Amino acid sequence: MKSATLIGILLIVLGIGAFAYQGFSYKSEKKILDIGSIEATAETTKTIPIPPIIGALAVIGGVAIVIATARSGAAAA
Repeated sequence: MKSATLIGILLIVLGIGAFAYQGFSYKSEKKILDIGSIEATAETTKTIPIPPIIGALAVIGGVAIVIATARSGAAAA
């Protein structure tokens, strides 16, 4: 299998994943009070959204690469 085909398939999978999850979140911990042996922290969860257009472009690009590779392989054979 050609490397371009693998890249196309990877883009399709990543695009579908972007549609399914629509972003990712992470937690961060921040120290808000530190007096001697007393320490207080606050944990916050932040979300980074992935716009649906990014997923659509990845799927469309992946399909285009797979089709172009298939056509060039058929023409060479």
